Amino acid sequence: MAPITYDMEVTSSIPPDKMFKAFVLDGDTLIPKVLPQAIKSVETLQGDGGAGTIKLTTFGEGSKHKCVKHKVDAIDKENFMYSYSIIEGDALDGFESISYHIKIVPSPDGGSICKNRSIYCPKGDNKVTEEEIKSGKEKASSIFKAVEAYILANPGC
Repeated sequence: MAPITYDMEVTSSIPPDKMFKAFVLDGDTLIPKVLPQAIKSVETLQGDGGAGTIKLTTFGEGSKHKCVKHKVDAIDKENFMYSYSIIEGDALDGFESISYHIKIVPSPDGGSICKNRSIYCPKGDNKVTEEEIKSGKEKASSIFKAVEAYILANPGC
């Protein structure tokens, strides 16, 4: 079956450099701090955070998935881009691969727009439903907005 790709955008009043630092560079510690019910922890298993780094994400209580390992495919700190692929875990059930590509760009008002592309490559006849896509978009948006709220409440971070 052909890959299933969906794109989403989330706007923020935070400039791209600050949002990228919080959401991507500091995200492994910040996101579990601001949303422990969604992500319990992120642990680096191998690497220094650059391409090839392998991380273990453990999800919060009540999550559909327990944990996943992902590999950083690319990180570009100057252009605020980050890509990673799920390489292990129950989120891969029914899929050959799942990858995410994030780019944070300036918005006209001085804030930023987080552009997120998700690519699911199903096994056999497995499909991603509209409800699953909607749920994934809502979760991604809520994480981004929680990080934004943290930055606004803690401007010195």
